[in-house]
Amino acid sequence: MFIVEDTIAGAEATQIPKQRGESLLETAVRYAEERHWDVFPGTWLEAVDGTQRCSCDDPACPVPGAHPTRPEWATQATGSATAARRMWQKQPTASILLPTGRTFDAISVPETAGFLALARMERMESTLGPVTLTPDRRMHFFVLPGASVKVPDLVRRVGWTLSSLDLVVLGEGAYVAAPPTRFGSRGAVQWACRPTPANRWLPDAEELISPLAYACGRDRKDR
Repeated sequence: MFIVEDTIAGAEATQIPKQRGESLLETAVRYAEERHWDVFPGTWLEAVDGTQRCSCDDPACPVPGAHPTRPEWATQATGSATAARRMWQKQPTASILLPTGRTFDAISVPETAGFLALARMERMESTLGPVTLTPDRRMHFFVLPGASVKVPDLVRRVGWTLSSLDLVVLGEGAYVAAPPTRFGSRGAVQWACRPTPANRWLPDAEELISPLAYACGRDRKDR
């Protein structure tokens, strides 16, 4: 059964390694070392007058503490655990960001549609990769790179148009925030489906698009 681990606010639930007290630095290193994902540090949260604000200094930042620090962020991303350790040693509270379009793409859907899709995938015994749940109520399904090219046609084949669904593919030039990155006071990114040795080999977008498109279509109708 697909279950979001424990509670959203729990620190343990947001981390890949099942170890207590693991830091952002240690988690970023593990993503690079164990999953071979590229990582790069983003902004971080700072206490200002008793509130948590983004290090970018924009009081209206839409994703405080969870976005790149500079436009050329893609050049920062590294799959080296040693390089990741150096970067987070400079700023230990920096968010952990993962570029898409390299070792994986991500299909982003609303949280309500994502949970519906997960239930259908369970019944279908679908192969799943990792799935994140973000504080802005989105779910990101990790799939093989190249999904951004395939998905529009795949959606049409199952009877929808991409423009009619709240379904977005994040590929080259985009990124996702990884657990346990926090979005200001809204909470932390967590795993809906945690990375495990069993899901190291990611599914192709074609394997997931039917339940995802159906769930997004139903979610749109319900709204």
